[in-house]
Amino acid sequence: MYFTLLRKNQSLFYYLASTGITNLGNVMTGLAFLFLAFDLTESSLHVTGVAATQVIPYLLFGLVGGVLADWVPKRKWMIRIEMMRAPLLLVLVMFYYINLLAYWHLIAVSFIIHLFGCFFNPAHRALLPLITEESERTAANSLLDTVTRGMTVIGPIISILFIQTIGVIHFFTLDALTYLVSAWLLAKVKLEEARGRQMAGIKFKSIFFALNDFRVWLKNVFVIRRLFVVTGIIVFLHTWVWQVGLLLMLHETMSEAEAFYSVLLSVFGGTVIFVNLLIPYLVKQFTLPIYFYSAIIWGSGIVVLSLASGPIGYFIGMIVSALGLPLSGLARVYLLQKFVPREMLGRGFSFNAVLLYAANLLSLALFAGLATFIPISSLFLGSGLLMVCISVLYLLIHFRNALGVKP
Repeated sequence: MYFTLLRKNQSLFYYLASTGITNLGNVMTGLAFLFLAFDLTESSLHVTGVAATQVIPYLLFGLVGGVLADWVPKRKWMIRIEMMRAPLLLVLVMFYYINLLAYWHLIAVSFIIHLFGCFFNPAHRALLPLITEESERTAANSLLDTVTRGMTVIGPIISILFIQTIGVIHFFTLDALTYLVSAWLLAKVKLEEARGRQMAGIKFKSIFFALNDFRVWLKNVFVIRRLFVVTGIIVFLHTWVWQVGLLLMLHETMSEAEAFYSVLLSVFGGTVIFVNLLIPYLVKQFTLPIYFYSAIIWGSGIVVLSLASGPIGYFIGMIVSALGLPLSGLARVYLLQKFVPREMLGRGFSFNAVLLYAANLLSLALFAGLATFIPISSLFLGSGLLMVCISVLYLLIHFRNALGVKP
């Protein structure tokens, strides 16, 4: 199935190759920001602060990025952004070698990198339906998610090699190179797009009206509304324990925490690749109940991690999470592509991103405070149980409504 699709659609091949190479760099950079923040400050609060800089730009500019993605030529837009991101990371490398690298440099560059992401990501997601047929969509989404999440296998392996040889700082060097290669691959994607609006002619009022049009549309689409509500809750419960809590919990239980953390991410990525490649053979059309089932599995993995007392328990928890998380992601993307009009896809994916990052920020802010007086393992357990219970509740509500039973 997959080889036939890629031979038939070379633009999809280049699109996926660009996604893979740039996400490899993103994985490395994400680890570098966490590792360097901890090395410079040895503070869980400061590590959480770096993670927060990956969230705030989307809250401020994410919706605007979605509107612009609907208006501009997407491929050219993405190439320009990739070319602008590379020099920022090389500045951090330079500061490191002249002994000027400070915590606030990490904060500033992380913020700017993810600010660019506000404008890149909606265009990236909205580009896929333009270069694929509807019959190819499930397999293409599976490949995209496999490539995106699968870089969590290669990235951590390379990170271990870098840690043992040239150092964490060159995670940034690699990411800068991946941005340039990604731009070259995107240039090979064949796509005829309208010229789009001139940036100079875009006014705030027109952006506001475009967002209001999407709000009116969303108000009348029950499936997407409920999808967004459950997604926000689940991501809120998941973000801190996954992005920050897991690394801190490992620091409490073992000496080589960073290396083992990278290994765990590799196991997670390997399982994700297997699940993503298998899904199109089992599921042809995603539904809202499938999304709820996947969230139940996802939360169960968090529960297992909270109860882990050694490496085997951590591996089992990561594998269970890796069964549910990619399935939920594919279901969400499929439902958005199915129900959101093509001329609003940028806004649909940007709204989804803003929702996710708002949940992320609330999670980081609340759980960082809770972690000062509640054991991290207890936060894991509570979050996992709530993810499972809320998903079961919404699943029951969905079936009750499907049977015509009024609330």
